[in-house]
Amino acid sequence: MSNNKLRRCNAIANRDDEPRVNSDIRATEVLLIDEDNAKRGIVSTKEALAMAEAAELDLVEVAPQATPPVCRIMDYGKYRFQQQKRDKDARKKQKNQVVKEIKMRPKIDQHDYDFKVKAIKTFLQAGHRVKVSVFFRGREMAFLDRGREVLNKVMNAITDFGKMEMEPRMEGSYMRIMIAPIAQAESAKKPSAPKESTTDKTAKKEPAPVKAEKQTKTATEGE
Repeated sequence: MSNNKLRRCNAIANRDDEPRVNSDIRATEVLLIDEDNAKRGIVSTKEALAMAEAAELDLVEVAPQATPPVCRIMDYGKYRFQQQKRDKDARKKQKNQVVKEIKMRPKIDQHDYDFKVKAIKTFLQAGHRVKVSVFFRGREMAFLDRGREVLNKVMNAITDFGKMEMEPRMEGSYMRIMIAPIAQAESAKKPSAPKESTTDKTAKKEPAPVKAEKQTKTATEGE
């Protein structure tokens, strides 16, 4: 590895939010993972640097808190470029997703209702979350059930487009719900996937009731 490239990589990594690279690594020995993702075990930092240089790559400290620190041989410039691209895409996606608000009244007429439900569907299809608010004026506060009826009617109308994130709740004179697009609502449930495997295991134990049914049938035929 040329000294110019080594200095450039070290300069990139001098920021607090970047990992230590090459000669900036302070540990005397590291747990090394080579460029082929193979674990080389614990080696001296000097030896790891020599291996990285021989491969014309960088030695990057990927787990500084470990004992000894874990280092990987890689092209740090390429890795950093890909990381920045992922971060940029994530920020772009977050920026593009805005919360849209649709306001209704407890006694909303059918034409206005249909128009606003259509708008809600359009926003959800575009990937936006939608806040639906029912505004109560004066004495209407005594009839909150009408607001819930409107919100329930909305949810029934857009069931194929979005999922309710929270139950209706009052915020001042408004009763509100938040609706997320179907895709986002499903991805939010992904962490619970392991529970499905438990269900599958339970399903495999279901033959027992079948045997019981056969015994009952035999007893009936005997009668």
